Amino acid sequence: MDFARSTHPGVQAQLDRLTMISPAGDRLGLERIAVLLDRLGRPQDRLPPIFHVAGTNGKGSTIAMLRAAIEGAGHSVHVFTSPHLVRFNERIRVAGRLIDDAALEQLLSEVLTVAEGVEPSFFEVATAVALLAFARTPADACLLEVGLGGRLDSTNIVARPLVCGIASVGLDHQQYLGTTLAEIAAEKAAIAKAGVPLVALAQPPAAEAAIIATAAELGAPLLIEGRDWSADQALIPALPGAHQVRNANLAWHMLAAQDRLAIRHDDFVAALKRVEWPGRLQRLGDGPLTQGVETWIDGAHNGDAAAALARYLAAAGAMHLILGILANKDAEDIVGLLKPHALSLTFVPVPDHEHHDPAVLARRFGGSAAASVADALPRLPAPRLIAGSLYLAGAALAANNEVPG
Repeated sequence: MDFARSTHPGVQAQLDRLTMISPAGDRLGLERIAVLLDRLGRPQDRLPPIFHVAGTNGKGSTIAMLRAAIEGAGHSVHVFTSPHLVRFNERIRVAGRLIDDAALEQLLSEVLTVAEGVEPSFFEVATAVALLAFARTPADACLLEVGLGGRLDSTNIVARPLVCGIASVGLDHQQYLGTTLAEIAAEKAAIAKAGVPLVALAQPPAAEAAIIATAAELGAPLLIEGRDWSADQALIPALPGAHQVRNANLAWHMLAAQDRLAIRHDDFVAALKRVEWPGRLQRLGDGPLTQGVETWIDGAHNGDAAAALARYLAAAGAMHLILGILANKDAEDIVGLLKPHALSLTFVPVPDHEHHDPAVLARRFGGSAAASVADALPRLPAPRLIAGSLYLAGAALAANNEVPG
């Protein structure tokens, strides 16, 4: 289950209430979210044009680029993403602004009050809160990031998005989505809807074949990289890493596949220079944690994300790595990819989450263990990189007084 705390007493009271009624762990399926939303008056039927994005890695960055472009063209945008890094509020952006605590408290209370007998998951409640907020505030577009998978993810309750997108697909959450790339890709592609354009990045052959088959089965016109469009290397976002160029192309071709919002190519290129997405190859500012020493953070929470980070480090130069890895992630994969680019390895816990034991990781891979990021950093000179989990990246942001806004 996702973990959330708030400094606002009213929001915290509702989060405590959610903890009491919500079973631990992820739960897929549309039955519970359908009941919740029916009781709330079906807000999913009163949303502006929806951009729906799935994928193992890169979907959040793609949404950040879509938002920058759409807002840059003068439109207002609702955004639902996950996970949050520091505050629950980061998940829900209403007409361009993060939801405020007073509104969040009220909406959480409203959703939880109708949740009797449903036992919704944390993510299902978050989805319901977001859709209710979006239905009550005018905007020109709505950006929805799939939480887990696609077919049975609660965001897939929307009946007819404007356009759907699939970012990079890799092995992750196999206990829920299937053990092969083809099975996972099919689950993600199942956000497709009949007659709605589905834009996808090129994938490994088995995954791509599954996406093609699923799109055909559901009647979605498919536009896939390499077959229907080619990557434009001139689309260079402010986010570092070669993989972000592909995400920028996905965002552009999603925009090009719809006709409700007019976005010029030149304006999209300009918007890419302004895009921000916290916790993804982000350099921390001077603060209590960094003490002015060059320090970076990145999620790198699965094999594909670690591979992308490894490619960046191969080009930019090795760093001292501080790694914390969730217990349900493949530490061998993540560390194996990053170790060749490490000046040193220090393993730390992931606060408030089950994680691989840092001492065990240090013995297995070499390096040292520390009680926390704050304990590890003073031992290390620049450049330093904190990675292995978005939750760890969020803890670093919080410790450095950098709350995403």
